Amino acid sequence: MSARENILNAIARNQPELIDVPVIDQNVIIRYEDKYAQFKAVLESIGGQTELISDVAILKKQLIADKQSGDFVVNAIAELGDIDNQIAEFTAFELEKIEKAYIKGTVGVAENGAVWVFESQMINRLVPFICQHLIVVIAKKDIVDTLHQAYDKIDVSREGFGVFIAGPSKTADIEQSLVIGAHGARSAKIYVIE
Repeated sequence: MSARENILNAIARNQPELIDVPVIDQNVIIRYEDKYAQFKAVLESIGGQTELISDVAILKKQLIADKQSGDFVVNAIAELGDIDNQIAEFTAFELEKIEKAYIKGTVGVAENGAVWVFESQMINRLVPFICQHLIVVIAKKDIVDTLHQAYDKIDVSREGFGVFIAGPSKTADIEQSLVIGAHGARSAKIYVIE
């Protein structure tokens, strides 16, 4: 028997016992009096921004101005106008010049300021990570207290890819030097529709 086979057999013999997934009692998890206020406080504490708006149409003027600026701006929200479907097959090299991206989120999480976004909402899965400035739109009614509740609201098997996004990209080294935008968007603004 080869060394490889010995190793694989040893791994197969030493598997941990399977245990059932724990059942979470939804009645004892965290509840926030004002989910939006908690979402906003957490998101802003991690470097993101949020703004409460009455209608997504308010962003149309902003999107039009952004597109007229000459910058590479991507729209993935049908309510704002034409969706930039042509970027679906773009490579990272072609997408690296995205200045701003507008995408729609599915659910927001008050406890950590994160928003779940499906791949179909991004057009191209690189968009929220390669753009300089990320704009995400969610409905206020879609903000839940905890990740447990978020997973109850989303079907993670619906698409091949989805992600929780919480604020702009951040990283810090051992010298405690914080860098924003090192691995993704330099800014993230979440518009919450009343």
